[in-house]
Amino acid sequence: MNDSSKTRLEQAQQEGKYIRRIRSFVKREGRLTKGQAAAIEKCWPTMGLEHSQGLLNLSEVFGNDNDVVLEIGFGMGKSLVEMAKNAPHLNFIGIEVHKPGVGACLMEADEAGITNLRVFEHDAVEVLADCIKDAGLSTMQLFFPDPWHKKRHHKRRIVQLEFVESLRSKLKIGGVFHMATDWENYAEHMLEVMNAAPGYDNLSETSDYMPRPDNRPLTKFEQRGHRLGHGVWDLMFKRCN
Repeated sequence: MNDSSKTRLEQAQQEGKYIRRIRSFVKREGRLTKGQAAAIEKCWPTMGLEHSQGLLNLSEVFGNDNDVVLEIGFGMGKSLVEMAKNAPHLNFIGIEVHKPGVGACLMEADEAGITNLRVFEHDAVEVLADCIKDAGLSTMQLFFPDPWHKKRHHKRRIVQLEFVESLRSKLKIGGVFHMATDWENYAEHMLEVMNAAPGYDNLSETSDYMPRPDNRPLTKFEQRGHRLGHGVWDLMFKRCN
């Protein structure tokens, strides 16, 4: 959200008007397992981040100046934890709105002895706007977001021009926005939006999609899709200015 939009929204709220934001997610609050609840209680003091903290000093958060990878919507966190485990020289931040996913991620991270991962349980758009400094990230990840496959719901897709333009300022020059989807129509939509967004270069040699890079773990869901002949499309765009 840009400054003028934010100002209008704040003015409207002060005047008592209700402004409905289009969200890219539906809050489906499932029941926490005992293990997930215990993991949140144990790990949140060291691994949890709060939107209310405001703009973060990432060097203080992690205790080092390593590059930071941020993932939007990590689901149950299995692949995010695997990436953090495989790349101890990087720092990882995960954002997820569903508490059971947060609990599952923390449980996996605790069992793996991960120390280079922090998580938010909050709306990613607000976290990026209020908590992440400009040019603070080396990589942004968005894997298998809700495709909102019905045409009338396409406006709910998180990959929209305004969103990707706001992301660009959070990436370092040369930083990468990496997306993946198993919906071909959404892949086409992502490509169209990114081609229209200023300040990005497509890393694909064919100017469209990329082979899955080794650092993105192959999920069980994806393996099943391959067996059934389903496609997966990876897109990687570099911030060039």
